[in-house]
Amino acid sequence: MDRLDNTIRPYAWGSPTAIPHLLGAEPTGEPQAEMWMGAHPGAPSGTTRGTLAEVIDADPERELGAGAIAKFGPRLPFLLKILAAGAPLSLQVHPDLEQAKEGYAEEERRGVPVDAPHRNYKDANHKPELICALTEFDGLCGFRDPAQAADLLDGLGVDSLKPYVDLLHAHPEDAALREVLTAILTTDPEQMAHTVAEAAAACTRLGGDYAPYAYVAHHFPGDPGVIAAMLLNRVRLQPGEALFLGAGIPHAYLSGLGVEIMANSDNVLRCGLTPKHVDVPELLRVVRFEAGDPGVLRPEASPDDEEVYETPIDEFRLSRYVLPEGGTPHDLTLDTPQILLCTAGSVRAGEHELAPGQSVFVPAAEKAQVSGAGTVFRATVIV
Repeated sequence: MDRLDNTIRPYAWGSPTAIPHLLGAEPTGEPQAEMWMGAHPGAPSGTTRGTLAEVIDADPERELGAGAIAKFGPRLPFLLKILAAGAPLSLQVHPDLEQAKEGYAEEERRGVPVDAPHRNYKDANHKPELICALTEFDGLCGFRDPAQAADLLDGLGVDSLKPYVDLLHAHPEDAALREVLTAILTTDPEQMAHTVAEAAAACTRLGGDYAPYAYVAHHFPGDPGVIAAMLLNRVRLQPGEALFLGAGIPHAYLSGLGVEIMANSDNVLRCGLTPKHVDVPELLRVVRFEAGDPGVLRPEASPDDEEVYETPIDEFRLSRYVLPEGGTPHDLTLDTPQILLCTAGSVRAGEHELAPGQSVFVPAAEKAQVSGAGTVFRATVIV
């Protein structure tokens, strides 16, 4: 069992205080957006044996187990993070596995450099993800019912939004959503910036249900993503609640601290709220134009006190244990690799004492026992 030394990524949208507060450290004044736990080549966790990527490469079968290697290859198939949003993230979607393979192969065929700003596919993998709130957590996820989106836009009283309102009342719903998002993203930028400015002023004046969009517009003035965001469900997670984000589901995180886990991929297609490249045709190929409830997840308790966040994919499985003072130790030994992350209290994992924000990697089949008084998240795979 290896204690992990994890990298904190200073993306501009990060909170300057949330991760330091969790770690019991002094803020530096700079944004701290994500702390990565895993073997991703962009920032692999450190151990006393080298980086976790090096440890796994040296003996994949010992570290990952035969079952995980047979299913996912000789790599850790998930990346675990602590995410701290102090400002809105970009409005985005992720491809499914087939789309990722096709898109990556096509860009490789065309010789697009993997670090080019207009490159869509960094790898050939999909990127389903799950975010579990540690604090109250605000986000946008999936399309609203088009009639509700029409009412929200109509309530702003902005004349240039009237065509979108009319389109959203058309049928079938999936075609209406596609047509409106396409129009938002392809309208003349100067004209759209004027529309966004009018809409932002109305959101600020009206408040209430419009307050999140005033907040978004404050950070991204003139961005068409402000209007696109109003097509999505607003979600407020309470601590312990989670969202699963499958392929093609548009989403954006707005604020809050959470534990995030995802398949080990960098593939993101952006819809707005970003200065980065937006490939509209490819985006429209990937987005699933389906309205519906975003589906807030609450953990399912098992007889051994493990609370599991059920998802339909196998690259990761996230659960947590809330350990009471004086409780009995729990045996967490598995035939698959694990990362254990403490988020509250004090937890003992094997020989390691973990404070909030600290984590360990547990190789497959290595004995793993946890005890103490606190909360520990467990990340592994399904084989």
